[in-house]
Amino acid sequence: MPRELHLSVALDADGPHPATHWADLVGLAEQGALDFVTLGDSLAPPADDSRGRLDAVAVLARVAPLTSRIGLVPTVTTTHTEPFHTSTALATLDFVSEGRAGWLVDVSTTESEALAVGRRPTAPADELWAEAAEAAALAARLWDSWEDDAEIRDAATGRFIDRDRLHYIDFEGPHFSVRGPSIVPRPPQGRPPVAVVLDRHVADARWELAARHADIVLLDADRPATARRARTALLSRAAGTGRDPGELRVLVRVAVALHKGAPQPLPPTGTPRFTGTAPHLATLLADWHEAAGTDGFHLLTAFAPADLPAIAEGLVPTLRRHNLFRTAYTGRTLRDHLGLPRPASRYARRTETVR
Repeated sequence: MPRELHLSVALDADGPHPATHWADLVGLAEQGALDFVTLGDSLAPPADDSRGRLDAVAVLARVAPLTSRIGLVPTVTTTHTEPFHTSTALATLDFVSEGRAGWLVDVSTTESEALAVGRRPTAPADELWAEAAEAAALAARLWDSWEDDAEIRDAATGRFIDRDRLHYIDFEGPHFSVRGPSIVPRPPQGRPPVAVVLDRHVADARWELAARHADIVLLDADRPATARRARTALLSRAAGTGRDPGELRVLVRVAVALHKGAPQPLPPTGTPRFTGTAPHLATLLADWHEAAGTDGFHLLTAFAPADLPAIAEGLVPTLRRHNLFRTAYTGRTLRDHLGLPRPASRYARRTETVR
C-alpha cells in the first residue's frame, strides 16, 4: 500500500471579510478532510492599496464553532508580542476548537513593523529567530504549568483547582523571564502543535527552532532530492536534541493555481509551482511524495475561493483513488490528524518521580 500523505492549505488574511467568508473557505478545506489550514498574519502596516487585515487568532476562534474537525493554525509573530499572551491566546483557541489549534511561528524583521508597534527597534533575523525559539520553549512550559487534572470544580467545597498541580515555570532566558503559571488550564492537546516555515537553502536560526520545538515543518525545496536531504538533516538534528524524530512532520510547500484566469499571481517561493488541473497536481504530488520521502504538502493557493473547491472536489478524490489520502477524519484533534501523541506535562512527570 502507498504511504498516505498529509495535506494542508494556506489562507491569507487579505482583508476584513465577514465570518461567513472565512467559514466558507475553512469549510471547503474540511470537506476535503485536510489536516489543517494556516491563516497568515503580520504586524506590518497596511500598504496604500490594502484593505488591512484581521487578527488571525481571532478569526480562527470565530470560525472554530462553525467547523468540527479541521486543524486551525494562525500565524503569530514572536517579535513584538509577549510569549505569555501568545500562549494563553493559543490555549484559548485550542479550548474553543476542542483540540484543533496550532501555531505558525513567525518574526517581524522590518522597520515599518517596529515603528508601527513601537515596542522595540529592529534586530537581525538570526537574533529574532533565536528569540522565537525561546518563546516556543516558554509557551510549552506555560501549557504544561497546569497538570491535566488540576481542575477540581467541586461546588460543594468551593474548590476550583488543586494548587499542588499548578506549577511555577520560573523561566529565565536571554530574552524572557516568566514565573507563571498560565492563567488558562492545560489545553485539550496538551500543547498545540508548533509549525515553522523552513527554507532548505537558508541556514539560519529557524533550523534550531524547528529541530527543538516544531511539530510541523513547512519546507521550501525546489526538487524531491533536495527535500529528502533536508528532511534527513532535520530529523538528525532533532534526534541530537533528545527528541523522537518520528514526532516531526515535514510538509513541502507547493504554490498552486487550479483555475483559469487567476486574479492574483502565484506566491513567490523557492518551492514547486503548479498551474493546471487537479488530477495533474495529484500526479505531481504523488511523484514528489514517493521521491522525497516527506510527509505531505502545504498548498499555497493563487486565489483560495476558486482553488479550494478544486482541491476538495478534484485533488482530494484523485489522491484517494490512489490510496494516498484519508477517506475521512479518524480523530478529532490536530494531533490526531498528524499522528502525533499528546505530550504529558513535564511537571506532572517530575511530581510522579518525587512520589
